[in-house]
Amino acid sequence: QVQLVESGGGLVQPGGSLRLSCAASGSIFSIYAMGWYRQAPGKQRELVAGIRSGGSTDYADSVKGRFTISRDNGKNTVYLQMNSLKPEDTAVYYCNVGIVVLPTEDPFDYWGQGTQVTVSS
Repeated sequence: QVQLVESGGGLVQPGGSLRLSCAASGSIFSIYAMGWYRQAPGKQRELVAGIRSGGSTDYADSVKGRFTISRDNGKNTVYLQMNSLKPEDTAVYYCNVGIVVLPTEDPFDYWGQGTQVTVSS
């Protein structure tokens, strides 16, 4: 009943930029925190950036000053602007959104399908 659709990944040269989007649709009563995780081959999935419903943000130390997370509550969409990309940013990026479907329920974490970001010359 709830879908998250990601877009915006691809191949970019070091120093380049990409913008990821993740749109939530379906039976949504309200949305809480939204975030982006990534998983590189052979590594655990890690939090890249998160944004709360009030707009406060958190970033992994490795991306501070280069990545910016934002959200459009009217479109149920979260964005990740990635600048000054490095080869070590190469990973599959997943969005994660806390969604309440029914007003009597607690938020449940939904995941996007993942989008590949490759930084290489």
